[in-house]
Amino acid sequence: MKILGFILLGILGLIALFLIVAIFVPKEYAIEREITINKPKSQVFDYIKHVKNQLYFSEYVLMDTAMNKDYRGTDGNVGFVFAWDGEKSGKGEQEIKNIKEGEKVDLELRFVKPMESTANAYFATESEGPNATKVKWGMNGTSKYPINLMTLIMSGNLEKSMDKSLHTLKTILEK
Repeated sequence: MKILGFILLGILGLIALFLIVAIFVPKEYAIEREITINKPKSQVFDYIKHVKNQLYFSEYVLMDTAMNKDYRGTDGNVGFVFAWDGEKSGKGEQEIKNIKEGEKVDLELRFVKPMESTANAYFATESEGPNATKVKWGMNGTSKYPINLMTLIMSGNLEKSMDKSLHTLKTILEK
């Protein structure tokens, strides 16, 4: 019986430790990854401003090929919404909130499952010459306490997925 008490006390101690650590973890996060693609800026931007093209390069979409997809509006225009619902990918939607033609697409991500949250994301392009374009993919948001503790784990995984997605994008556009 004493052993069970020590185990229970240990579990409660770990939970308390996690809750205390979460107090000191930032609630805001910002992640940005980039890659240079050997294609003209206009060609790269015309591809990334269409959300449906993420079906071909985004790790988040590619990991769950059985997800249900719904589209509202005209792709490549402000107000277009891509909604998803899948076993692996969860449930949510992203909406094009702003487009600065040839330079930046701002998106709002609204997650429903596995947990509710909202984040902002963007794709930005910068010319690095007539046939080279730097693509930046960023995401930022806020995590409530104590979920902010998961941001430490999530950030590393998100960075890896974004890097892999950008490399896939590069492969597609450089064909």
